[in-house]
Amino acid sequence: MVYDWLKGLQDGAINPLGISGPFLLALLKVLLLIIPILTLVPGLIWWERRLLSWMQDRIGPNRTGTITFPDNFPLKALAGKKIRTFGLLQPIADGLKLFLKEDITPSHVDRKIYFIAPAIALFPAFALGGTLPWGPHTGIYGLLTPVANIEIGILYVLAISSLGAYGVVLAGYASNNKYSLMGGLRASAQLISYELGMAMAVAAVVMAAGSMKLTSLVEAQEAPLWGFVEGVQNWFIFTPYGLVAAVVFLIAMIAETNRAPFDLPEAENELIAGYHTEYSSMKFAVFFMGEYAAMFVFSGVFAVLFLGGYNMMPFQWDVLANQIPAMRGFFEFMASANYWLAPLTFIVKCAAGITFFIWLRATLPRLRYDQLMNLGWKTLLPVGVANFIVVGLWVVLTKIWGPVGGFVSLLVAMVFLAVLYLNFVSRTRAEAIGLQSRKIALVDPAPSQRRGITLVDPNKS
Repeated sequence: MVYDWLKGLQDGAINPLGISGPFLLALLKVLLLIIPILTLVPGLIWWERRLLSWMQDRIGPNRTGTITFPDNFPLKALAGKKIRTFGLLQPIADGLKLFLKEDITPSHVDRKIYFIAPAIALFPAFALGGTLPWGPHTGIYGLLTPVANIEIGILYVLAISSLGAYGVVLAGYASNNKYSLMGGLRASAQLISYELGMAMAVAAVVMAAGSMKLTSLVEAQEAPLWGFVEGVQNWFIFTPYGLVAAVVFLIAMIAETNRAPFDLPEAENELIAGYHTEYSSMKFAVFFMGEYAAMFVFSGVFAVLFLGGYNMMPFQWDVLANQIPAMRGFFEFMASANYWLAPLTFIVKCAAGITFFIWLRATLPRLRYDQLMNLGWKTLLPVGVANFIVVGLWVVLTKIWGPVGGFVSLLVAMVFLAVLYLNFVSRTRAEAIGLQSRKIALVDPAPSQRRGITLVDPNKS
């Protein structure tokens, strides 16, 4: 019934209240995207604070939201009891505080750009979320997701993701503060360092799948593993080239969202708070909403590219049902669950990505600025280009020798390029001038001996 109604909206047969059916369907798609993201942001903030407190042996939010029943409560079983909610309402309290807090605007800022910058920082997350398929492109999900199934979906992702740096750069420039300006400049330099490596990682996956549409990338991962292992899906992270591309994309994705250890634009130890130093109240909160929304959306992009998208497990349930007739009922049930639980599966994968972000923040210290530049230009880009070449060879050789021959040649090419790259790196380090290890003694360990002075032990006198 719901499918027929949505189909009627799409075809224009249903025109409620004089509103165009396709327009109403598009509005419904947008609401199904924006509302969950905005709703999940407070939960993500709570999850980060709780998880960080657990990892760092701290307490974290644990009081706000605790329900305390008075001693004279009518239900004796609840009288005087406390129901702990583990600080679940803390993000709501923080949001209310920021909403009611005095909004201070410095007198010498560029007011127009100053107010527009937070909105620009929030925009990419929703623009990218509109292309993510959170369900199969068939049946009722095919009418609801994605918001826009564009042909050049992955190019759109790369283009829109780079716009996030504009909000940071403009915020730093408009603040008329040198610390904020330095944070904005760091974001722009950081962008050109990791974007090329990210683009090469994505290009390798696109070449292997033969399409730029995000829905087609997910469908390509539903094929047999490595092209010949029936019953198992070919999630790209299970392939050698996909694993390399996933690692490069993951590092670039962390830098894209300005998360530790790549949170250089807001390094508090040298830039106070970086690009948002001069922001307060809800304008300050919008930057963090954009950050957490971007973390959620980029986790979804990673899931679409490398983790099979909305698929629950890397199994071809229909193939297994034909191969093992005795378990046909179970496999058909799992295929049905895989379809109807697709949105929940996609959200769980995004939550796993958020957890990985938090884990890195609790584990790794912030990199120096030159270390980030070296990582982007000297490691991510060469590895991404080499992986792109290997995928091209694999595609050609697979057409010539079949899946097995192409896969063997892929492994040989990857080993050869890895050895070549490691030898190049070791030779470059050996020829480096002025980078030899040095030791500096800040304190003389035995000043009395150097000066010829003999100390007398009072216990022996």
